[in-house]
Amino acid sequence: MATNPQPTRDDFAAMLDDMFGGADSFEGRVVHGTVTAIENDMAVIDVGLKSEGRVPLREFAAPGQKADLKVGDEVEVYVDRVENMHGEAMLSRDRARREAAWDKLELEFSKSARVEGVIFGRVKGGFTVDLNGAVAFLPGSQVDIRPVRDVTPLMDIPQPFQILKMDRKRGNIVVSRRAVLEETRAEQRSGLIQSLAEGQIIDGVVKNITDYGAFVDLGGIDGLLHVTDLSYKRVNHPSEMIAIGDTVKVQIIRINKDTQRISLGMKQLESDPWDGAGAKYPVGAKLSGRVTNITEYGAFVELEPGIEGLVHVSEMSWTKKNVHPGKIVSTSQEVDVVVLEVDQEKRRISLGLKQAQANPWEAFAAAHPIGSTVEGEVKNATEFGLFIGLDNDVDGMVHMSDIAWGVSGEDALNLHRKGEVVQAVVLDIDPEKERISLGMKQLERGGPVAGGVAAAGDRLNKNQVVTVTVLEVRDAGLEVQAGDDGATGFIKRTDLGRDRDEQRPERFQVGQKFDAMVTGFDRSKKPTFSVKAMQIAEEKQAVAQYGSSDSGASLGDILGEALKARTQK
Repeated sequence: MATNPQPTRDDFAAMLDDMFGGADSFEGRVVHGTVTAIENDMAVIDVGLKSEGRVPLREFAAPGQKADLKVGDEVEVYVDRVENMHGEAMLSRDRARREAAWDKLELEFSKSARVEGVIFGRVKGGFTVDLNGAVAFLPGSQVDIRPVRDVTPLMDIPQPFQILKMDRKRGNIVVSRRAVLEETRAEQRSGLIQSLAEGQIIDGVVKNITDYGAFVDLGGIDGLLHVTDLSYKRVNHPSEMIAIGDTVKVQIIRINKDTQRISLGMKQLESDPWDGAGAKYPVGAKLSGRVTNITEYGAFVELEPGIEGLVHVSEMSWTKKNVHPGKIVSTSQEVDVVVLEVDQEKRRISLGLKQAQANPWEAFAAAHPIGSTVEGEVKNATEFGLFIGLDNDVDGMVHMSDIAWGVSGEDALNLHRKGEVVQAVVLDIDPEKERISLGMKQLERGGPVAGGVAAAGDRLNKNQVVTVTVLEVRDAGLEVQAGDDGATGFIKRTDLGRDRDEQRPERFQVGQKFDAMVTGFDRSKKPTFSVKAMQIAEEKQAVAQYGSSDSGASLGDILGEALKARTQK
């Protein structure tokens, strides 16, 4: 009886060819194989082909670990080529793991599920991650929530990642560790926020300090401690009171569960210094304080820790107007102030610096009553008068109508120059409006009267006809006096008459009296006179009164009538 022969390797190959359509169909597929030997860091694997293949042992180990492989183990490998030039099968464990990993990762990516991986290398812009066979890219910005200087402690450790993007054709996978941390943190924050309540007092650790406040860790969630809630007193920067790492006791002021933001306060744990501030600081009280801050509109003065008042720029000095507060006071300077207004609800106190000092206008009024004579320097000229510098840095104003008799407008203003020292009479003082009215012409002799020739001792006006007395005869003219004790002035030679014969000074004698017209005032406010001007004015008046040459009257007739009328007066 004939027996059937045992099948040979060629028979198995033929059977595989029948099952898979030939050995060529193995290529590009993941198949099961058996480890038949381990030689020189290589594993010899039989996958049922005509020849065995060799795979490096490192492909069977995780990054940073040794391969745990022995003869007889069944493994999955990728058939790259059925037979190479040496007649061996070209197998790859990495490729097999990669293909299997890609299948699994695509499934996890579709479900937005986390995957486990190991950071094993550095590349430009980030790191490489082994996702159980598939290599992914981890950007540097996706390592942690905050920038990490040293990633070494995170390497070669299995940990969760979130797949951000993957492209199997190109072999690209981008993952994020930060997304996992943020999601975990959000879950923790949500749970922690539910356990917190507004008004609750809790301990925390200062994690970060900025110009506007500090972030405090409350055990997994951060709260903002704003600089204005650190203390009732002025705090320029949070570092003045706290430092990173400090454990602080805070009160929860506000919780926004939608944005998961928590506002904290420290000053709320202290007594409010503004309680009863109206009684402690009554209006009119004079106090001492320290300048804490200077702005363009004033200076802040600390009356006690937690209570500051504002000295507005208008209340800083009696005499220094439109000056920056920094030129009057300096930071940390101790000053005396007076309480002007208290608004406890708005937590505001208005202070006055100048009110703590004597009012210079009241002091001036006490030292210089109305009618007294003062002396000062011309500080400035305006379109309506002169400002004179007086005692205690106050100014008085001489209106242009009070500069000189018979002179006004620009003529009066031009009589004096800036820097000139002058005398004046105090006419009026208004301390509330900070005004002092002065007069300069009131110191002069002579003044106005109503028409005609002025009597002795009266005031003089321009174009006024007065009786003068010759005091001195000179070649250039006459020194004369209005009346018997009036203002003295000068008549130039050419003003002694219209005709040349009349313009001889020697024809006059000391003590002689005659009429002349006031023509103006010199820089020293002395009047100037003219007989010639008077004659011309009288001629014009006579012509207007008695007729003209057109009516048949001669000039001699007209002047004769005028002279006759004047003589009869």
